[in-house]
Amino acid sequence: MTFGQKLISWYLQNKRELPWRNTKDPYKIWLSEVILQQTRVAQGLPYYESFVEKFPTVFDLAKADEQQVLKTWQGLGYYSRARNLHFTAQYVAENLNGEFPKTYNELIELKGVGNYTAAAIASFSYEEPVAVLDGNVYRVLSRYFGIETDISSSSAKKEFQQLANEVLDRQKPSLFNQAIMEFGALQCVPKSPNCENCTLNSSCFALQKNKVDQLPIKLKKTKVTQRYLNYLVFLDQNNNTIIQKRTQNGIWKNLYEFPLVELNESTDLETISQQINDFYSSKHLIQDLYVLNQKPIVHKLSHQELHIFFWKIRVKNSLQNHIPLAEITKNPFPIVIYNFIISVLSNIAQK
Repeated sequence: MTFGQKLISWYLQNKRELPWRNTKDPYKIWLSEVILQQTRVAQGLPYYESFVEKFPTVFDLAKADEQQVLKTWQGLGYYSRARNLHFTAQYVAENLNGEFPKTYNELIELKGVGNYTAAAIASFSYEEPVAVLDGNVYRVLSRYFGIETDISSSSAKKEFQQLANEVLDRQKPSLFNQAIMEFGALQCVPKSPNCENCTLNSSCFALQKNKVDQLPIKLKKTKVTQRYLNYLVFLDQNNNTIIQKRTQNGIWKNLYEFPLVELNESTDLETISQQINDFYSSKHLIQDLYVLNQKPIVHKLSHQELHIFFWKIRVKNSLQNHIPLAEITKNPFPIVIYNFIISVLSNIAQK
């Protein structure tokens, strides 16, 4: 059997039963692919089911308020994906009468749809013979064919895409693309793959040359920025608080947070107290101030590591532009803030 035939045979015996594999509906396939970008299937599946339940058609998603979309997305991260999802749904509903484009070249023009997603929709929905290229595919191709090009280099994408197109089963593009991705996800995994029971082991370059743990090669290191965020949880006598919407570009755009003081390093009570007095003393008479978490909550993003403290500030006067503390979770929050609110909400109000 050929490389492709072996993959397809393996796939038909070992594939996971996933809802987006039982449809040719480009809307649902698009949803699944956007959700699964940089997200494991186990984490993404409940979100996919929630989106399909709340927004069964592209028209339903288009009509939804952005805050509702972000709230449904809450916890998946990379929130620009959710904003692009909403924008594209509106474009397809309003400009294309709800019909997704039927070719790779047209699909890739949609906002938030890159090479991989366009190839996935085109092949899965319309059987267009275009090869997908994601992290799993890079790994399988690199190991099996012995490609030692650094996958983070500028030339890698073109080289791997050309190879993927060459080995693609052009008669069964959907089946082949699903197979090679699933093979990378379940069999040819990043660390300690079970090569002894692999259907490709007799002809795998990496196994024959003892390079399984060396391929694919990725030399470029992501620079991680350290940030120190101090969130101010104001509370008045009626347990009202203040939240604000992040409108600037960057992480968490259009999500909500408590008033923020960002510093260059970890801080102490005296420093944060001075910061609060500088910005808020004219508005609020501070009755009590203390940190709610003694150690920073460390939240890791792809290019940033956030060190987060929450400071409770009880004030004597009524807060302006307030919201009841018990109602704040109706709004979409970054998951690290949302989880903290859920874990300490009742204690915050009582103390």
